[in-house]
Amino acid sequence: MASFILLLLCSFLWPRITVSVTVDGLNTTHSIRDGDTLVSAGGIFELGFFSTGSSSKRYLGIWYTNSVTTVPWVANREVPLDDRSGVVTVTNQGILVLLDGNGSAVWSSNASRPVRSPVVQLLDSGNLVVKDEGDSNLENFIWQSFDYPGNTFIAGMKIGWDFRTGLDRYLSSWKSPDDPAAGRFTYRFELGGFPEVIVREGSAVRYRSGPYNGVRMSGMLEMQENPMYTYDFVFDDKELYLTFIARNRSILLRGVLSSQNGAIEPFMWIDPNQGWIQNLPLYIDNCDRYALCGANGICDNNKSPVCSCMTGFVPKSPREWDAIPGTGGCVRKTQLNCSGDGFIQVSAVKVPETKHSWYSYSINLEGCKNLCLANCSCTAYANLDITNGGSGCLLWFTDLIDIRYITDSGQDIYVKVAASELDQNKSTTNKTKSNANGTIIVATSAASAGVLLIVGLTLVLVLRRKKKQKKGPLIHTSDSISDYQSHNEDIELPLFDLTAITSATDNFSMKNILGEGGFGYVYKGVLKDGQEIAVKRLSKSSKQGLNEFTNEVKHIAKLQHRNLVKLLGCCIQADEKMLVYEYMPNKSLDFFIFDQTQRMSLDWPMRNHIINGIARGLLYLHQDSRQRIIHRDLKAGNILLDNEMNPKISDFGLARSFGEKETTANTKKVVGTYGYMSPEYAIDGLYSIKSDVFSFGVLVLEIVSGKRNRGFYHPDHHHNLLGHAWRLFCDGNSLELVADPIKDTCNHFEVLRSIHVGLLCVQRSLEDRPNMSNVVLMLSSEVLLPQPKQPGFFTERDLVEATSSSDNLKPSCSNDFAITVIEAR
Repeated sequence: MASFILLLLCSFLWPRITVSVTVDGLNTTHSIRDGDTLVSAGGIFELGFFSTGSSSKRYLGIWYTNSVTTVPWVANREVPLDDRSGVVTVTNQGILVLLDGNGSAVWSSNASRPVRSPVVQLLDSGNLVVKDEGDSNLENFIWQSFDYPGNTFIAGMKIGWDFRTGLDRYLSSWKSPDDPAAGRFTYRFELGGFPEVIVREGSAVRYRSGPYNGVRMSGMLEMQENPMYTYDFVFDDKELYLTFIARNRSILLRGVLSSQNGAIEPFMWIDPNQGWIQNLPLYIDNCDRYALCGANGICDNNKSPVCSCMTGFVPKSPREWDAIPGTGGCVRKTQLNCSGDGFIQVSAVKVPETKHSWYSYSINLEGCKNLCLANCSCTAYANLDITNGGSGCLLWFTDLIDIRYITDSGQDIYVKVAASELDQNKSTTNKTKSNANGTIIVATSAASAGVLLIVGLTLVLVLRRKKKQKKGPLIHTSDSISDYQSHNEDIELPLFDLTAITSATDNFSMKNILGEGGFGYVYKGVLKDGQEIAVKRLSKSSKQGLNEFTNEVKHIAKLQHRNLVKLLGCCIQADEKMLVYEYMPNKSLDFFIFDQTQRMSLDWPMRNHIINGIARGLLYLHQDSRQRIIHRDLKAGNILLDNEMNPKISDFGLARSFGEKETTANTKKVVGTYGYMSPEYAIDGLYSIKSDVFSFGVLVLEIVSGKRNRGFYHPDHHHNLLGHAWRLFCDGNSLELVADPIKDTCNHFEVLRSIHVGLLCVQRSLEDRPNMSNVVLMLSSEVLLPQPKQPGFFTERDLVEATSSSDNLKPSCSNDFAITVIEAR
């Protein structure tokens, strides 16, 4: 009777009971079903299926075994299961797959390389990893959940970029406590200038950490010595990331990106009786609100009102400022005149936004000051690293945004003001004036005009060399770039001796030829100090002459970005004209995406990394460089790859610069490359930043497909690659565009998003195309994408019969367009 009652009781409870089968590993012969769990070796974390709140939706996630409702990571956060039929398996390729009851894949991971015997493990760090069973290196993972964070920052996790693969690790808030789908807030490192952590609500900036200054992110006061954890910041050619490590492994630490206000809420677990203890959010005071005091304003929590203008600045709109301090920001009392400017030192601050800044690790503070004095666009400078007396240089070129006083271990910044403002200031040279939060020091330079003259001298002489001298070339007799820079680091474009270049290239030996373009041959060389260089030598038979040579010097000499090729100097002697660049050990992009023997080596993560790198380089040219630059010949052959496969935009011989308010220009001589030119440029000679956007869109589709736009053939139609991609997109079959070597292993979401963005960039009307800032955002986030319209030039049949009139364009529903190109390269 008792057994019958027990059986009856169980029958009533059965729908509410889950029989858990716990395993410590997963391989290709096992799976995890809803009700099974995978537990870390130390019993700290558990992987399995769960529901949130009162919802019946099922998710695959990782939770703390001592707090099962605390879920730091969710796999299928955007696509929940409707029932308890979910199954997790790992394929022979090392790919984790979540299947629903119909056997359809709901979510999957990816694989970074081939694997012989994949196994899945949940580590005590909370990291879910896939590794090769025979690999003894515990960190040599094929895939790891730490690369794809949710809303939680766990000790040992990296937030930031892997430049080798293009991977961007960032936090995104939950929509609500019961919905793990991506919410309004993101917490990520953004590139452009010196990188810093930015919190956004949608596209709006809500908070920024300030750049790393050797001690901490300049605005994150919590990044200081404490007994609970240590921080680590890494920024090199391979990676950019922030991480933290618990000093005591028995203490569990986590930071959660709030879905309410975007703050990082820190929690720690010390005593099971107390549970999770929440500390104060990592930014809570008024001055942490982004740009609260506007341009050139400064925030001080110890004052009321908190906003004021820096010395030498006044409110832009006094009436609005009086009503709400900070409104409209501040403007200069007296405009800079460049020849007599000086600096006011503002101490103990969180340094301004670095979006429009330039940095160098090798220049000291004095050199930094000279650089800022010599450049009329420079508005301020500071040390890049404040440890051990300070080193490195950080320059700003626009209004200073989001400065605040910091009472503990702030950073000094030197703000440029006109000499007349220095005279009016009661402070005198080398004397200080103290206030509650810092010190103001006036620094001037009587020799600034002379410094400016020196800086500009070299470039002027290069451009006018032919007109001023027939004999006796202007050179600097050095065969080492470092020698020349130490000789005078203020001169931005070193001149190389012809004998040094001849020796470095073995007298321009044929065996040292790297390639050939419209300019002439490019040679590899090695200077006496061991530095490898690439020498672009103007051919006497080249159609490009001194104009293109000086044009390239003009546009690239002052550009500094990791995704642009670096010009080291030039050589003009006798009849020789050469440009000396950093050496790129790999070939150009077209070799890797079009060469049949190389396409297999370029997996999707690498292609995605290249796409994002080109986008960031182009954004710098269009928006963040000192002048707005239109490349006009962006193509696969002009994208060079370094030894880490980082893309670098090259060949600025056709580039043009715009003023800040200019948007378009016309030319009677259309030059460029078939297949990459936008319709308005090819037909009417109208070029703008949207011309480069069109070329970028073509590049994206070529990188994804491994096919060239020009010369593309398909048996079912006469369209080029753009037309083929458009047809597939309209039919919902965009994955058919993906190159065969990566089709089975690529991240489908990322690939489809790249194709979508590519089609937005190649729309026929330039008004419809996004600018590069929007492109970078669309590629690196999950923002909703608009529907693309018909692309321009998606067939080539009319190229031979092209005319120069835009009136001959056929209706928008047509697939045929005509263009005229006077000259192509």
